[in-house]
Amino acid sequence: MGRLIALALLALAGGAAASEPFPVTEVAPGIFVRHGVDEDVTKANDDAIANIGFIVGGEGVAVIDPGGSRGDGERLRATVKAKTDKPVRFVVMTHFHPDHVFGAVVFRVDHPNFVGPERMPGIAAARGTFYRHRLEDVLGHDEAGDFVVPTLLVQDRIEIDLGGRTLDLAAYPPAHSTGDLTVFDRQTATLWAGDLLFVGRVPSLDGNLAGWLAALDTLKSLPATRAVPGHGPVSVAWPAGEADEERYLATLQRETRAAIAKGTDIEGAVATVGQDERDKWMLFDDYNGRNVTEAYKELEWE
Repeated sequence: MGRLIALALLALAGGAAASEPFPVTEVAPGIFVRHGVDEDVTKANDDAIANIGFIVGGEGVAVIDPGGSRGDGERLRATVKAKTDKPVRFVVMTHFHPDHVFGAVVFRVDHPNFVGPERMPGIAAARGTFYRHRLEDVLGHDEAGDFVVPTLLVQDRIEIDLGGRTLDLAAYPPAHSTGDLTVFDRQTATLWAGDLLFVGRVPSLDGNLAGWLAALDTLKSLPATRAVPGHGPVSVAWPAGEADEERYLATLQRETRAAIAKGTDIEGAVATVGQDERDKWMLFDDYNGRNVTEAYKELEWE
């Protein structure tokens, strides 16, 4: 009996540890960001690889991307509770990639509005089960978490009120992914860019290259002074902080077009396009080839 009690206590201790707050940086008053590790998902990092966090208003909280796994989401929720007693009113999902959304399930107990771009339900229907199985393969069934289909969809632009703090949410045509969303906090002139902005870690193309460059042009027109990238530092100056990404994407577009014009096949393009960028980005060799493949398939039909 004593051994059973001891095991039960260990299990409870393990559950508590999984729900302890993690460090966050207050990049502007009331805006808290957890820095994601600059890695691909592993069992050790629990898919805590994206920048996630929350914004505190006078009456409530908006979580911005609920984390990459159940444990990541639990720790984010614990961090919110440690920083404020205000309720979570909104859980905003900037796009449907597992490292940003698979912690969403733990926030159901708060009964928030789950917010996402208009295309997210369709993307979830097409890819959600596949993404979950892939994440289960790495983390395990119980640890992977799951996605939540948003209850509030953003077709173009909406405002959400946290009580004396208004956030502007905007959806974009296919860009980084096939459905992206950004959050702009008027009070601090802070843009939460999701994966429309990568800094230091090579961008990952899963949507439309021309659309991504167009989205950056739109974002540069915002009266923001800082931005929170989806991957990279917890904040960067805006719009200066997007310059490296724009250069990489423009290079990808220009050199892929040139390869197609020369009659280079897709394998040849993968081997040559963007190679001058290699030393400028983390995880370049993991993602550049896939980016070239996606760009080639898009641009060969121009």
